[in-house]
Amino acid sequence: MAAQKKSSHTLSSEERNQMSDTTYAFAEERKEPLNNASHVRNAIARFDQVKGVSAAEKKAALGKIKKAAKKFGVKMTPASASGLAKKGPAKKAAKIAAKK
Repeated sequence: MAAQKKSSHTLSSEERNQMSDTTYAFAEERKEPLNNASHVRNAIARFDQVKGVSAAEKKAALGKIKKAAKKFGVKMTPASASGLAKKGPAKKAAKIAAKK
């Protein structure tokens, strides 16, 4: 039996535990890690799906996501950046201009 190849965007429990709270878009809940470009794109795509957070936490997470996108070279279209702040389907909110 061949060993399964771990996806570059999958974090093990140990890796998650070693990350500081500030590495996450939603630090208190430790949701949506922002440690690389793949995770940033995922956070953008899933932003509307995060449950159990306040409007203030979403606003703070939006700022972290934008900062991480810039850091890792993830280009956000104006539609994706403004769409994150509004309710709506994640697919519409997550138009990302650059992939990998």
